[in-house]
Amino acid sequence: MEQGTSDPSSQEAPTAPPPPPAEARKTQRTLDDFLAGGLTEGGEGDPSASASSVSRTPAAPAEPPLPEGMLLEEGEGGFVVHPLLRASRVRAYPFQLSIARAALETDVLVVLPTGLGKTVIAALVAAERVRCRRGKVLFLAPTRPLVEQHARSFAHWFRSLPRATFTGSIQSPKREGAWDPSDAIFATPQLVVNDLAEGRYSLKDVALLIFDEAHRSVGQYAYVKIAAIYRSQRPEERRVLGLTASPGGKGAKIDEVLGALGISRVEARTREDPDVAAYVQNVETTQVKVRLPPEVEEVRNELRAAAHESMVSLQRMGFLRNKPLRVTGVKDLLATRGMIMARPGPMGRKFGALYKLMLAMHFYHAGELLETQGVAPLLDYIERLSTKPKPGKADRAFVAHPAVVKAVEKGREQLQGSTSSSHPKMAELLGLVQETLTSKPEAKVLVFAQFRDTVRSIVEDLGSHGVRAKRFVGQATRSEEDKGMDQKEQGRILEDFRSGKFPVLVASSVAEEGIDIPDVDLVVFFEALPSEIRTIQRKGRTGRSSAGRVVILMTQGTRDEGYHRAERKRESAMMRHVRRFSAEGNVPSSEAAAPSPPADGSREELSRKVRRRRAPASEPTDPAPGP
Repeated sequence: MEQGTSDPSSQEAPTAPPPPPAEARKTQRTLDDFLAGGLTEGGEGDPSASASSVSRTPAAPAEPPLPEGMLLEEGEGGFVVHPLLRASRVRAYPFQLSIARAALETDVLVVLPTGLGKTVIAALVAAERVRCRRGKVLFLAPTRPLVEQHARSFAHWFRSLPRATFTGSIQSPKREGAWDPSDAIFATPQLVVNDLAEGRYSLKDVALLIFDEAHRSVGQYAYVKIAAIYRSQRPEERRVLGLTASPGGKGAKIDEVLGALGISRVEARTREDPDVAAYVQNVETTQVKVRLPPEVEEVRNELRAAAHESMVSLQRMGFLRNKPLRVTGVKDLLATRGMIMARPGPMGRKFGALYKLMLAMHFYHAGELLETQGVAPLLDYIERLSTKPKPGKADRAFVAHPAVVKAVEKGREQLQGSTSSSHPKMAELLGLVQETLTSKPEAKVLVFAQFRDTVRSIVEDLGSHGVRAKRFVGQATRSEEDKGMDQKEQGRILEDFRSGKFPVLVASSVAEEGIDIPDVDLVVFFEALPSEIRTIQRKGRTGRSSAGRVVILMTQGTRDEGYHRAERKRESAMMRHVRRFSAEGNVPSSEAAAPSPPADGSREELSRKVRRRRAPASEPTDPAPGP
């Protein structure tokens, strides 16, 4: 068991609602009535009190608890008055209370932009389910930092809630022993799948199952398995609550999420909705466009020509024939590998196509780096390939290609210039950061970059101009120059950023979700993204407690512009689909059937799946460095 504290950002007090009807007031019990019913709080105002010190008495209440939702009302100052919540701790806006009441009636997917209080809604629903003695609350989140963040928030809000945190750092005997005495468990999903497979506990006592970042509930992700097991082990009196800022831009994807979780209702809000607009801060989004220098454009064009030549070769072999080559992207290239491997015949006959495919992927990625990231990340990429201990045939051919040799020569010349930068975006980024810090010295700036080479390049460039910046990347170590960060180091960097020890955090995609990033004044996208989910998550890092600003840097005439158009189209489609589901009130009948759960007690089958997941597998070859 563990308990901690946090200081979630406060929300401005909304207008108090009218008092409840007289008949509701007559049956309203006092806090003392609830405490007499068996719940002993562990010290008002002391969030560090041990959860294990909470005691329960066998005395039954004089009357059954009020129906669920009856106590979800605003009190003075907009704070929720509830027997399980600390006084003046949880401020909920009317739209949050409305969504929470809906989530008590049926299974709900909550779609809210980041910063609009999805965790507050989860806490309100959890408080009512526990108050009415329905059972436990299981709160799932995809990463350990996010799990711990939710546990701290509940510790800060609840008067007394026996709880446990299940992450990879907690050994299985402790998890098994902590399950029964806990009213709330916060856990990562794969660990719960493993524990269920080993029979350490079951979900039959779980009254509320919360899926944070619920858009992950597709394919073979652990959320899908847990939801199916939950339906099997608790057929009645169960409740599912999904939380996400962006469920996806395709109707089929949203259908899959709803079907996997067995959810029948969508509650969606945007910043522009009438019941939300009064309670959110303004976020200004702008695009800043730059042009590549003529000499860089020349190199880019030669890389494009080389990529086109490789793709033409693949077309002659019968691949890449579904769309024009000029709009063929990395997803098409990755899918081609599966098509090559699926063709009948001995492996030796497939090497030629795989060789051309790898060349095409190298050239495609090199062109993207040069267009959207800069000369320095491109040179880093070529250097890694040329110094690989065992380079492949395609690696050697790529590095020796005339277009690549020319790119290296021109790139080094540009970086050696006294006033040259890796990319024209660098000058724009520096100007934005300096302008923000000059107008508000205590401001915080978050810069997102797709590739770790770019992250390092940005930190170095800002540092050379006197701007204190730190990198923030994932745990994987690529090389001596590109070391990963474990969770302790990530936590230390974030705490230093939060306390103002440095003003600029330069992050890879690892900071888009699953990490407790403090509210910032300016978010800069170093490149446009085609993903509506990632774009929404990035934008949500600002505009929480005060007005925010988002700037997207784009290179004219490059895939930056194409990515941005694709993202806007997908985000608009996502909102249309979400609003349709929200208006209909339930999942379309053709998609409502959830995946068939394993039969109750089919522990052997689940164990086999877990063992297969744990089995080592060779990593696919991908020339693009990860974030």
